[in-house]
Amino acid sequence: MVGLLSRFVILIVLLVSCLGWMGMAPNANAAIFNSERSNLIAITNGDRLDIKLGTEFGKKIDLNNTNVRAFQQYPGLYPTLAKKIIKNAPYRKVEDVLNIAGLSDRQKEIIQANFENFTVTELESIFDE
Repeated sequence: MVGLLSRFVILIVLLVSCLGWMGMAPNANAAIFNSERSNLIAITNGDRLDIKLGTEFGKKIDLNNTNVRAFQQYPGLYPTLAKKIIKNAPYRKVEDVLNIAGLSDRQKEIIQANFENFTVTELESIFDE
């Protein structure tokens, strides 16, 4: 009978101790996280980028701030002429693209036919790849 009673007491002690542990998570030490407050300052180019994309740049190919893939939508420009145009940038005006050395008359015609699809703005480092 004593053995049965001692087993019962041990079982009760184990159950009570297990139930006690269930809801007792250790408190986080919030003082560590709040002891030194500092402001986060994030520097972004997003404003300049948004402003530029809201202008003509967002609708046309900027000859100074573009990549070769942008020319894919225009027949005859991708990839050969596109590479030459990118390689010889920057330009002050769209017409300056015709001054690229080694352009054939046919290539100049293709470029002139697409003048309305081009624009020129200042060179921006945020568009470099």
